[in-house]
Amino acid sequence: MKGQASGLISHRISQRTPGALALSAALAALLPLPGGTLAASPDSPAAAPQAAKAGTSSTAIVIVDDDGRSIALSAPARRVITLAPHATELVYAAGGGDRLVATVASSDYPPAARALPRVGLGMTINAESLAAHAPDLVIGWRTGRMDPAATALARLGTPLFVSAPGTLADIPGTLERFGGLLGTQAVAQPAADALRTRLATLAARYAHKPPVRVFVQIGERPLYTLNGTHIVSDMLRTCGAVNVFADLALPAPQVSEESVLAARPDAVLLGAGPDTPRLVQAWQARGLPAAVSGHAHALDPDTLWRPGPRMVDAAEALCPLLDAARHRDPP
Repeated sequence: MKGQASGLISHRISQRTPGALALSAALAALLPLPGGTLAASPDSPAAAPQAAKAGTSSTAIVIVDDDGRSIALSAPARRVITLAPHATELVYAAGGGDRLVATVASSDYPPAARALPRVGLGMTINAESLAAHAPDLVIGWRTGRMDPAATALARLGTPLFVSAPGTLADIPGTLERFGGLLGTQAVAQPAADALRTRLATLAARYAHKPPVRVFVQIGERPLYTLNGTHIVSDMLRTCGAVNVFADLALPAPQVSEESVLAARPDAVLLGAGPDTPRLVQAWQARGLPAAVSGHAHALDPDTLWRPGPRMVDAAEALCPLLDAARHRDPP
């Protein structure tokens, strides 16, 4: 059921939303690979980087991925392929952009990533092209659609690191682990520390304020949202807000307009796009108080949905907007 929900959204939204592939990756990150389970936070002791100096043994680097698997390298990776745009952004932020030899079509940030060869569309990977680039490390994400690539990599003996940050705090932890895999700790560690400082500042600022109730909108017909397990819901918690549909069972459940109206959220959050003004106007016409009061907020979909460093930028932009909703007068 979870896989069906994610695949359905990926198909429908990809036809309409500029940030669709990034969103598809974010949704699929909630889903385990066949036979797998969701892993512990990368910041937990069990998932902490474990790296020794290269050359001290046949396995110089051992780091745990987000499926709880130990990824072993004999030396820092030099030829890396990323199969999700958030992973591409994290590799660059960790100081490993020069190690990337290929990626997927939706990897468009930073601008240098646009020049990389492509091995697929994100939801479908070309296993032959993947192998032709002779990677010594591939960084992917959780979805059954990666099975052909995983099979090809297993034949080649190429490690596959699954990256699926589940909270904002996991993002700096992932930077640290990528630094260990790439031997770029001198860049990755300060970058991770800076993100943690920014997140701590946000948490301290909003932790004790009255919660703001938020509806996260995805698509329109059908209308979807996210539940409390998604990293975007963790972003809301960082801002002292709560997802009004946090308790629903599916990671990306379909909801009705009537259920949104009944929930009476204080604010609406959606990815910015050409349809944003019309979507907001539709809620205003239905009399949704949050929209009528000017508290329907659209953010850059790539920063909002991709669990990479720019998601911290999105949180810093979102928190003050939600804070304003705390003080709004009823319409």
